[in-house]
Amino acid sequence: MDRTVIAYVIYLVVSIALTIWVARTLSRNGRIFLADVLRGNEQLAGAVNHLLVVGFYLVNLGFVALYLSGGETIENTRGIFEALSTKLGVVLLVLGVMHLGNVFVLNKIRRRGVMEREQRPPVTPQGWVPPTVGA
Repeated sequence: MDRTVIAYVIYLVVSIALTIWVARTLSRNGRIFLADVLRGNEQLAGAVNHLLVVGFYLVNLGFVALYLSGGETIENTRGIFEALSTKLGVVLLVLGVMHLGNVFVLNKIRRRGVMEREQRPPVTPQGWVPPTVGA
């Protein structure tokens, strides 16, 4: 079997396994965070969590597929390791950036929600004053 094909197979197996592991970890641990962001609405948190996981899979597996071809022919075993380290390193960086982006956006949403919950008028309304006409 051609060494390039061996490198492709190893790359796909490891990349897909990493993507699944990261997605499951983020889904399991992110549910609590999402429930807090969405003010305890567990059903909405579950739906948003599922949508985020689907998007995560689509983006990352799409990237893995696009990044599959390297254009070079691998001549020896050392070349397999070099090609795999480059490809898997980039995939890991993309997974990390996707994770940090999700956390950043969700944290911004959470902070906005906390600010809205904590806002109180400085003085309790005492009554209503009708507008004055012509004054």
